[in-house]
Amino acid sequence: MRVPRILLAAGASGSGKTLITCGLLQVMQNRKIKTASFKCGPDYIDPMFHSKVIGTKSRNLDTFFAGEPVVRYLLEKNMEGMELAVMEGVMGYYDGVGGTTTQASAYDLARVTETPVILIVNAKGMSVSLAAYVKGFLGYRKDSQIRGVIFNQMSPMLYPRMKRLVEEELGIHVYGYVPKVEDCQIESRHLGLVMPDEVEDLQKKLKRLAQVLEDSLEIDGILKLAGSARKLPVEDLTRENPAFAFRLDHPVRIGVARDEAFCFFYEDNLQLLRDMGAKLVEFSPLREEKLPKDLDGLLLCGGYPELHARTLSENRSMCREIREALQSGLPCLAECGGFMYLHEEMEGMDGQSYPMVGYLSGKAYRTSCLNRFGYVNLQESHPVLGEELGVLPAHEFHYFDSENCGEDFLAKKPASVRNWKCIHADERRILGFPHLYYYGCPQVAAAFLRQCEKKETKRWQD
Repeated sequence: MRVPRILLAAGASGSGKTLITCGLLQVMQNRKIKTASFKCGPDYIDPMFHSKVIGTKSRNLDTFFAGEPVVRYLLEKNMEGMELAVMEGVMGYYDGVGGTTTQASAYDLARVTETPVILIVNAKGMSVSLAAYVKGFLGYRKDSQIRGVIFNQMSPMLYPRMKRLVEEELGIHVYGYVPKVEDCQIESRHLGLVMPDEVEDLQKKLKRLAQVLEDSLEIDGILKLAGSARKLPVEDLTRENPAFAFRLDHPVRIGVARDEAFCFFYEDNLQLLRDMGAKLVEFSPLREEKLPKDLDGLLLCGGYPELHARTLSENRSMCREIREALQSGLPCLAECGGFMYLHEEMEGMDGQSYPMVGYLSGKAYRTSCLNRFGYVNLQESHPVLGEELGVLPAHEFHYFDSENCGEDFLAKKPASVRNWKCIHADERRILGFPHLYYYGCPQVAAAFLRQCEKKETKRWQD
């Protein structure tokens, strides 16, 4: 696999990675270069911004969720027909699992995929110290993969002197600078950036930013750097996990809740279900009164149900449909916001509590801080979805909690002794706060679809 590729990283969150990545993607769109984008780590919102620019779904690459062969496979698979891959890093470049390792960091992804890295440096308030800052990142790991630098929030007058200083003293190329662009900022809320559709004149802002980057970055040099990336080996995934070979004998219909309230998806999760033989049928719990007909399974993912609590609650018909479907045995995977929606009550961001689906007893309520934040390894206490699933890598990121989190799995923090019980799980369902990445646990996707296939067979027999 020879894929022209670069990774944009930074020394810390808030350094401008997402904005510059989106601007660079817009530059490639303007130049009619077929570009695929990827986000390092378990992020849902940044890929939505990427997707708005490139017109197709951005993907995640995560070395905690998936082994190195799987990550390389997904890079190649999602590059089909493309000319360039642009990856956006996560947090600080070397920041990984447990806050004490580099596992699952942007550096780890660059290492696994042998991708040239451009380090974005927030230059506000610095001049000569920039050389010391960059030198530290270059020297911290011998195989840092860092091949270039971009200065963010730098004045055009200072840039030529800082470029010369860093290139002469460190021998690394500086690919340009980004001045402060006041009209291209993106606001944040409790789970990260606001949604792309909430940003006024987003396309106009991105086109404006692309014009700035064309003038201030060495775009041709960046493309040349991407083209220097080495050829990568790609292996047969079934060697990693035989569940990757699973295919349904009969197609099944999976209802997928998708609207403003339920919008956090790993696109590769959905594609793996399709590849295994599922037909995904999207519906909106906000707007539709009934579930799609003839469903064999249900997928309720995360999002912002707390922002739409009143509307979700007032749609009593949909709440009743989902509750009765689950009570009748419909297989279901629900995580985070989808899990909260299944409770008797859920607190909204307005501080009011609202009746919800009522399949699970208790209340989902808002807290003042992130709860059980980060990566976890899950181990079931009994067979789930009719099988022993083994250890499942997962992730949690939520400001809400529940009076009834479940006790069918034990979650263990990697690089830590912390653990807790969570998730409601049985032969047909996994319902809880943790997010699953199916390419890290394809046995879950396969087991879920096998339960859906039993439902499909019963439906036709009835």
